[in-house]
Amino acid sequence: MNFLSHYYFERYSSHSERILGALLPDLLKNVDKRYNFHPQRFEETLFAHPKTMWISEGWYRHVEVDRLFHASGFFLDHTHALRRKLDPVVTHLPIRASFLAHVALELLLDHLLIDHTLVNPNRLYEHLEHVQKATIERYIRTIGEVDVERFLIFYQRFVTSRYILGYADINNLSYALFNICRRVWTFESTAEDRDRLTACLQLYREQHLLNYMDIFHEIQDKMV
Repeated sequence: MNFLSHYYFERYSSHSERILGALLPDLLKNVDKRYNFHPQRFEETLFAHPKTMWISEGWYRHVEVDRLFHASGFFLDHTHALRRKLDPVVTHLPIRASFLAHVALELLLDHLLIDHTLVNPNRLYEHLEHVQKATIERYIRTIGEVDVERFLIFYQRFVTSRYILGYADINNLSYALFNICRRVWTFESTAEDRDRLTACLQLYREQHLLNYMDIFHEIQDKMV
């Protein structure tokens, strides 16, 4: 799941550090996709301080949410159906439609949460701003080899840009999706490409995602 969908499951938490933890695995992957951490190996150190313990709690919940989401019939059915819709949109590009369908489904869920005011993305950013830099640095130094300066620069840019607010407008999703795909493939997209992708996403949302909250309820019911 993407950032806002993870935040949905933590939206009532009073601990900003736990909310950061629910996003941290993906934030680190955005800096370097090779990063692979196992914070449970460092619980003795991390659980000695409440703030780093809360980050770990959020991290563990992130992993469980993703596990449940990717194993769900909702995910399998929608990524298969959406891939078939996207195939003709990207057939002239090196993008793998199955990859695009996976990411597009996650961004559509974030969009729907904002559109139906089920989460407040500004509140998410307030939580992230509230976490002390020293706490973040202590945590990521503990869990493994991290370019701390590079991550903190990225994190500050992520928080100040507030780009997730743009997901309220479905027209912005095509820009985000093509940018994500450029991390994997080299290509240029045109205005026509973006318009066709937007039209595909709009139609899919209207015809197939009316019951999108089912997956959130399913995951919530299965969370410990």
